[in-house]
Amino acid sequence: MQLIDGKATAAAIKEEIAEEVRNIVANGGKRPHLAAILVGHDGGSETYVKNKVLACEACGFTSTLIRFEDDVTEQELLAQVDKLNKDEDIDGFIVQLPLPKHISDQKVIEAIDYRKDVDGFHPINVGRMSIGLPCYISATPNGILELLRRYHIETSGKKCVVLGRSNIVGKPMAQLMMQKRVPGDATVTVCHSHSQNLKEECRNADIIIAAIGIPNFVTADMVKPGAVVIDVGTTRVPDASKKSGFRLNGDVKFDEVSPLCSFITPVPGGVGPMTICSLMKNTLAAGKKEYYQ
Repeated sequence: MQLIDGKATAAAIKEEIAEEVRNIVANGGKRPHLAAILVGHDGGSETYVKNKVLACEACGFTSTLIRFEDDVTEQELLAQVDKLNKDEDIDGFIVQLPLPKHISDQKVIEAIDYRKDVDGFHPINVGRMSIGLPCYISATPNGILELLRRYHIETSGKKCVVLGRSNIVGKPMAQLMMQKRVPGDATVTVCHSHSQNLKEECRNADIIIAAIGIPNFVTADMVKPGAVVIDVGTTRVPDASKKSGFRLNGDVKFDEVSPLCSFITPVPGGVGPMTICSLMKNTLAAGKKEYYQ
């Protein structure tokens, strides 16, 4: 069993990005600029945004954080999105999700200029991704592809089961794994909470990508020997031994599943660091106007 080290891989990629940014700036180019909008004080969102700001520093980007309280109106938030769309110094920006219940996530996503949508959530980017055109790809699936690539994990012709069908991970992950390229070129099955014969589907898989959001959902009886298991789960579970009072738990019961695997990602330290790293790659592409002029 080989552990896939997302933390070390992300650190290497950030150094590669920083080197490229140094060259861009040395040649008189513009330093990439990422902005983030954070609404309210959700603990998870605060942590994610803080890590994104730190990643910008490591990559040599300029970063701007715009904060609103929970009671911001949808209209005020959309006005801020419009402002960032028009700001020529901002190459890309994100609106940290989820938003308070009185604001439509989808309306906000669709208001973002797709050329600055470095999260890859806008329908234009999602559509372009699904037919294999250059675009900003959703950060978590793109991070997983990068791990598969850097660990030289064979995907062509393999049976891949994606657990979960969210717009952010499950659906784009399935689309990417079936594209005619490597990593990809796999035979993909998408399973979810209503799937029948779910254990059997997983047992037949060469690659399992678990993004179902249920701690310890994937158990040893669902995994065939030699399978590759990618755990996207990050559920906070109470843990009195931790200073924070909780720990992050994956969708995979790691201790019993890992001995069966050829490769497996840990939680934390697997997919998580790669998600932020992919956002940095998208921001670099936005700064270089790689996909859209």
